[in-house]
Amino acid sequence: MRYVENPQLVLGEDKIARIQFDPRSRDDIPQLLMGLQHLYLTPSLREQVFAILETAIPPHVDPSNGRPGMELWKVLVLGSLRLSLNCDYDRVHELANNHKTLRQMLGHGWLDEECQYSLQTIKDNVRLLTPEILDQINQVVIKAGHRALKKSPADVLKGRCDSFVVETDVHYPTDITLLFDASRQVIERTAKLCIPLGRTEWRQSAYQVRQLKRRVRAIEKLKRSKRGQGDQQAAHRLELRQAHGEYVAQASALLDKARRSVAELRAEPQIAHDELQVIEDFLAHAHRQASQIMERVLWEQAIPHEEKVFSVYEPHTEWISKGKAGVPVELGLKVCVMEDQYGFILYHQVMVKSQDVDVAQEMVRATQARFAHLRACSFDQGFHSPTNQQALRGLLDCVILPKRGKLSQEQRAYQQAEAFVQGRRRHAAVESAINALEVHGLDVCPDHGLDGFERYVALAVVSRNLQKLGAILQGRARHALRRADARKCAA
Repeated sequence: MRYVENPQLVLGEDKIARIQFDPRSRDDIPQLLMGLQHLYLTPSLREQVFAILETAIPPHVDPSNGRPGMELWKVLVLGSLRLSLNCDYDRVHELANNHKTLRQMLGHGWLDEECQYSLQTIKDNVRLLTPEILDQINQVVIKAGHRALKKSPADVLKGRCDSFVVETDVHYPTDITLLFDASRQVIERTAKLCIPLGRTEWRQSAYQVRQLKRRVRAIEKLKRSKRGQGDQQAAHRLELRQAHGEYVAQASALLDKARRSVAELRAEPQIAHDELQVIEDFLAHAHRQASQIMERVLWEQAIPHEEKVFSVYEPHTEWISKGKAGVPVELGLKVCVMEDQYGFILYHQVMVKSQDVDVAQEMVRATQARFAHLRACSFDQGFHSPTNQQALRGLLDCVILPKRGKLSQEQRAYQQAEAFVQGRRRHAAVESAINALEVHGLDVCPDHGLDGFERYVALAVVSRNLQKLGAILQGRARHALRRADARKCAA
């Protein structure tokens, strides 16, 4: 049994309309909660948001049966709070149980102090918010923000499009550490299944993991050694090859043993096949890394970039080098965002194995499908291609897309036009939006898997727009308070 909002009021429960915020507060929480309060108190917005949240309830679930689940309004509040504060679930858990104003927004009153949330409950429920649901909520929030700015729905929107890297929570990848990661997972997971069944072949699993770790550390020490310079280069190279060969041989022997154990465990009825599939996935990672070590070190062959995997835990991680000063490489995925002239993020896209030039047209078309009045957009040179130039001019009235390389006389005249120059100057403001997203969660993604990554990014965009809406409302309240103070002084 799960509701968007519990229709039965509880004794002592405070109505969300009664929550008062300090207009002078500079903290993030009041701004976010003011944005959420505005959604809740505006009937048309509330109906739209609640209708969207209802789609998170599986259609086969009877709402009148089963244990009471967390109300989806509370899920939205806690999920947006996590990203707005760029905090982990432990802090969200603490705030949900002890922060007075937040608990009022969750619907708890002065007689409801014993109602506490468990950490795992918050984690499980926030994952119900899919990127599709969050994208629909984001559109409602943006339209509410435009109305709060007293902008007409027919007004032209001018976009700014750019991309940045959201890092995944992984360590720096080398082929020997990736082989160790995969082998350790295989050994530990196989031992965990075998030991309860009385099988003894993995009783020394912890010792075997330590032995592999020692070989990894020995190789790393050899790589840092200064013996690789001068007359000892040949001996040092031979010692490195021997250390790599022994490491791969020991890991391969353990992996072959694990494969035999997995084949035998499939006959055990009490073993879930999903657990065995996870082990087989790590086995595939381990054998790939062992093969690449042999090719790189022993056979001195270069590994093609497209064959490399940079994390066995987050295989979607990409090696990204954007040429930033002091940042030679970033490990994660690129995210492209479209911001309007009012500071709201209209649309975003997680870029998997694609570059800026590949997503320019798709970003404009997807944004126009949501906001039909987008008629102008600016880009940087990374989005340029002759095809994009031609296609975007058919989609937009004004395209600010600088061309790379030498300009023709016609192109130079186009880029020196007043509208182009002004649009290019305003384009730099998108960096402020990107920095705000990074501050509010999109520096490193702690969630696992590509699905978790996409959900985390979508929730960050919604949280940022909610906070932007709250900041507009807070500024209006602050202005009214100043006018009231001025009238008192005048009296």
